[in-house]
Amino acid sequence: MRIVTLTEDTKKNILEDLLKRSPNNYTQYEKTVSDIVNNVMQNGDEAVFSYTQQFDIADAYTQVDEDLISILKEAADNIRLFHEKQLRESWIIPKEDGTILGQKITPIEKAGCYAPGGKVFYPSSVLMNIIPAKVAGVEKIVLCTPGRKEDGSVHPVTLVAADIAGVDEIYKIGGAQAIAAMAYGTDCVPKVDKITGPGNIFVALAKKAVFGYVGI
Repeated sequence: MRIVTLTEDTKKNILEDLLKRSPNNYTQYEKTVSDIVNNVMQNGDEAVFSYTQQFDIADAYTQVDEDLISILKEAADNIRLFHEKQLRESWIIPKEDGTILGQKITPIEKAGCYAPGGKVFYPSSVLMNIIPAKVAGVEKIVLCTPGRKEDGSVHPVTLVAADIAGVDEIYKIGGAQAIAAMAYGTDCVPKVDKITGPGNIFVALAKKAVFGYVGI
């Protein structure tokens, strides 16, 4: 937790920083998000690739401490066990007159998960978004996450967590363009039925913009 000691010199800057997070100030970001979303909707991969680079998962496990890998696996088991208790089952009641009453539980076909990246990484978000979808029986789960600013790579812990969780595909895409790509689909990124996962103001506004094309 960040603890700040206020002085006359710091009060103004801290107050301005906090006010930037107010919904009343979101307007300044909305046009940027709208332009990105519309660009992806119209131009697909050409627009997405303008923000994106490739990465490799192959040696991620070699870059992560073995104790941390064990912790991630244990956390994954706990999350999976918890959500398995939430599963609902289909059921039917046949009537004597030939009618059938019941409820059919059908998993969605594709889910898109977003994991923040850049300066920090959140393996917990990866586990807690992918595993419930996996437990629910979603046929295909994709993850979008941005690369780190210093070298463009995705943090290996994020990749390991995604692999442990059982993700099907990973795309190194961040921000509003990632949400738009999953919402509308491109030649490379599949259109999903639902998008989950936290993000910054651009991600949040992009979710708002695409709601209706996709579940949020």
